[in-house]
Amino acid sequence: MARNKPVSDRHECATAQPLPRGARSVAHGEFHLERVYDSAVARVWQALTEPEAKAKWFAGTPGSWEVLERQMDVRVGGRERLRGRWNTGVVTTFDAVYQDVVPNERLVYCYQMFIDERKISVSLATLQLEPSGRGTRLKAAEQGAFLDGYDDSGSRERGTADLLDALGASLRS
Repeated sequence: MARNKPVSDRHECATAQPLPRGARSVAHGEFHLERVYDSAVARVWQALTEPEAKAKWFAGTPGSWEVLERQMDVRVGGRERLRGRWNTGVVTTFDAVYQDVVPNERLVYCYQMFIDERKISVSLATLQLEPSGRGTRLKAAEQGAFLDGYDDSGSRERGTADLLDALGASLRS
């Protein structure tokens, strides 16, 4: 894993690239997803908040994507960063700040997504956990702003659904 300066010292990705006047745009999107896992709330929480457990399911496609950087500090004001390179050479970055952390109940974080150095979106995500029979119901909600011509066309929702399914598979293993 490549390590550079700490996430809190990074600012180079946060600056928008110059575009011609009138070329900037924002498209908004929102979605809600639910999953029920056959695992206790504490185990699902662990898979969401402990670096080793989250690394099992929160990443690009195995064999097509390599991790360049992974950091995680789950606390209010803490940061999470996952950066990786696809076989095509494209680098994607997830850069989050935790806003609300209620153990075994709720995570709220805002995050930016980048393709190479281009910021493509800023989102607010909420994950809620509640007991459901002998398992856990996870409710995910996200509101996103997709920037400067990036047309999400539902891919963020599909990607999040795939990650929640990967979370479920990791809980079964």
